[in-house]
Amino acid sequence: MEITRTRRRLTAREAGLVTCRRCARVWPRGTATCGRCGSRLQSRDPKSLQRVWAWWVAGLVCYIPANLYPMLKTRTLLEESSSTIVGGAIEIAHHGSYGIAFIILAASVLIPVAKFSAIAYLALSVQTGSLHTAPHRQHLYEIVEFVGRWSMIDVFVVAILSSLVQLSVVASIQPGPAALTFALSVIFTMLSAQSFDTRLIWDRRRAAEDPTA
Repeated sequence: MEITRTRRRLTAREAGLVTCRRCARVWPRGTATCGRCGSRLQSRDPKSLQRVWAWWVAGLVCYIPANLYPMLKTRTLLEESSSTIVGGAIEIAHHGSYGIAFIILAASVLIPVAKFSAIAYLALSVQTGSLHTAPHRQHLYEIVEFVGRWSMIDVFVVAILSSLVQLSVVASIQPGPAALTFALSVIFTMLSAQSFDTRLIWDRRRAAEDPTA
């Protein structure tokens, strides 16, 4: 009869080690700063969730006016118009550019809402002491970090259009007030995600698997 034994895995914390969250270099526990990048070393961040929620609320507050106020202001000889993010995407779709309209909606509405939901779920799962799907939550956090680099696509489009379409009195495009609030919202949500200490996800599961640890 074959007997399968499950070996207990030793964590870095139990081995007396601490990892730098910036450059991933491992140091003996008790080291104050990372010798490679100079970052402060900390085995666990007790104020991680407080910063997560603070940046999350700030990002949500900025995201609301970003969708209510104009993102672009267009002026020609005959008229002056302004459009919000959703309104601009709809207008682009009316001209037949459905792919561009979808990209704008995805980058401006779907991705930010998904990021807000994912960060809130991760923070709540740690606060409530969830014992399930720790690997899935880790993957979810990695996805949030990956898509964060594409969140500024709207601001980049506005900046490019503003620099290209400047024909003096004939036509001009200027960024609206929503451009600033949207950029702030993206920055705040990125800070919220970076403030989250993913090691907290595994601590609860580790304690449940081995109460004597």
